[in-house]
Amino acid sequence: MKNDIHPDYHTINVVMSDGSTFQTRSTWGAEGDTMTLEIDPKVHPAWTGGNRIAVEGGQVARFKKRFGSFSLKK
Repeated sequence: MKNDIHPDYHTINVVMSDGSTFQTRSTWGAEGDTMTLEIDPKVHPAWTGGNRIAVEGGQVARFKKRFGSFSLKK
């Protein structure tokens, strides 16, 4: 490894949105800094598998609306 090109890897404190805390090592901030998460894996639907809001009128819906009447019949 080359010297003096890598970021400092140190211990930080992480505070989850429910108030729980843990320590981890990171290149974020400085030694002993606290990272407060507004969205975390314990509550966010992307990680918990909760309901997802589907966007109506997306690209597929617009395509079907525009070309839905066409068919490939001979």
